Amino acid sequence: MLMQTHEARLAALREELKRRGLDGFIVPISDEHMSEYVGDYAQRLAWLTGFGGSAGFAAVTLTHAAIFVDGRYTVQVREQVDGNLFEYRSVPKDTLGGWLAEVCESGARIAYDPWLHTWAWVEALEKKVAAKGIAMVPADSNPVDAVWADRPAPSPAIAIPHADDLAGRSSADKRAAVADWLAKEGHDAVVIPALDSVAWLLNIRGSDVAHTPVALSYVIAHKDGSAELFIAPEKVTPELTRHLGNAVTIRDRDAFEGALGSAFAGKSVALDPDFAVVGIAQALRAGGAQFAFKQDPTILAKAIKNSVEQQGHRDAQARDGAAVSKFLRWLEIEAPKGGVDELSAAARLQAFREEDEGLRDLSFDTISAAAGHAALPHYKVDEDSNIPIPPSSIYLVDSGGQYPGGTTDITRTVWVGPGEPSAEMRDRNTRVLKGHIQLARAVFPKGTAGGQLDVLARQYLWEAGVDYAHGTGHGVGSFLSVHEGPQRIAKPSGGQAGTGTELHAGMILSNEPGYYKQGAFGIRIENLVLVEERQIEGAEGRYLGFETLTFVPLDRKLIEKSLLTTDEVAWVDGYHAKVRALLSPRLSGEDLAWLERETQPL
Repeated sequence: MLMQTHEARLAALREELKRRGLDGFIVPISDEHMSEYVGDYAQRLAWLTGFGGSAGFAAVTLTHAAIFVDGRYTVQVREQVDGNLFEYRSVPKDTLGGWLAEVCESGARIAYDPWLHTWAWVEALEKKVAAKGIAMVPADSNPVDAVWADRPAPSPAIAIPHADDLAGRSSADKRAAVADWLAKEGHDAVVIPALDSVAWLLNIRGSDVAHTPVALSYVIAHKDGSAELFIAPEKVTPELTRHLGNAVTIRDRDAFEGALGSAFAGKSVALDPDFAVVGIAQALRAGGAQFAFKQDPTILAKAIKNSVEQQGHRDAQARDGAAVSKFLRWLEIEAPKGGVDELSAAARLQAFREEDEGLRDLSFDTISAAAGHAALPHYKVDEDSNIPIPPSSIYLVDSGGQYPGGTTDITRTVWVGPGEPSAEMRDRNTRVLKGHIQLARAVFPKGTAGGQLDVLARQYLWEAGVDYAHGTGHGVGSFLSVHEGPQRIAKPSGGQAGTGTELHAGMILSNEPGYYKQGAFGIRIENLVLVEERQIEGAEGRYLGFETLTFVPLDRKLIEKSLLTTDEVAWVDGYHAKVRALLSPRLSGEDLAWLERETQPL
């Protein structure tokens, strides 16, 4: 009989821990590849607790349990998780090590799944709990899986070739570059567990993770340019085998751990500290290999898009821009009538995208946020949270699509009539727009990092004594992950990964400043931008700037023209002229008339 209550599931996990002689277990949202989004088979935290957010973890002992989330999920965790079963803990204020020291006796054995955590995570936790005499123990197998009777199987979907004319570069060429890196760094091989890195290196795609076109697999790349792909046999087709060629050996995914333990005795292997889990390092060490933590050599190469990928992305943006424009016209007509809610709006936007045969998937779950929900930057609508979009309010929609040529991500904030937005709404939206424009127009010397540009987007909000609590820009993949490292535009403080990464020509990032008034409304304006070389007469050194890639009208009703400089008005007018030129051939009838109206000069 299946256990339906979270209380029964928690009790069953504790019984399993007792059976194994363990005093506790850590349950993250994670998979063996340290993916941002994980397949249903890896949703252990949601199964155990009911929490549906994308970041967080739980800790369970025989007598206590807690769930740890950051400020994005303070409201959501209380709606979804029973406070009688799990204490609510807020990170970074509350730490796992501190909590374990509070609730555990000296000599406690707390287990973790070595295939779901990085070496640095375990090392840091061990240091924190050692003083209390608590031991961190790698579990032989995951105890949650032992009691999750109806756990879904990993996706059986096939892996498919990603054509060279879309990738712009052959897998052989990419593998040769990795081989050169291995020779330079003095290693025999590199283990690549990150799913988007595997996909990029071998020019393959899949459908194993929602909204991210990757296939569950690992790669070991060798210094002679060959590689081994570890993937479930049912995912392999003759077409894939032909595509990979003789230099890529296809092996069963289940053979991966054994291969690490037997093939590298006395050899040197590189591991990325952000993606290589403890289980990989343990297997290499057990087999007599030396390993060193270094950034996966595909990470930076993947982030710098070649000219084919850049053009593919522009095509994806034109397709996507037409769909979003159709949606915004539909919303303008239907929402003021009062019959549209957050879920039906998201479904209608998806339907407009699906009119394009090139669409493969959404790039993430649409953030469809009305009224006070728009003030939650990472709001995720579901049946329980869904509300009607109120007439005379602000509506924010953050969405994207996956197309063979590229991955899109766009946010538009619009006024839903009747009536006019308040002076405060117009002021805040215009300050967000001014910051967006300053970042879009930025020119900066080669060697500049994303963290150095972040203030450009915030300056006008700061002048009014307000700010926003998220980064300004993230990297975006090429028909891959909508959140792609290593580059970011964010405040350099707070240990945010990527803010110190140099921006290179060819990188794609988002430009998305915002403002959020709790319980009232939220504003975000997001376009994607491409880092490009800038030719400046008399320049001393190399300079870079941004090409804007996203083209959808901005809501004129939320723009206070008197707050814009002459140059900023010219930017908005120039942007709207480009929107009109790009999208007019893709729209007709009333949609085209709407576009022409919305892109008139300010």
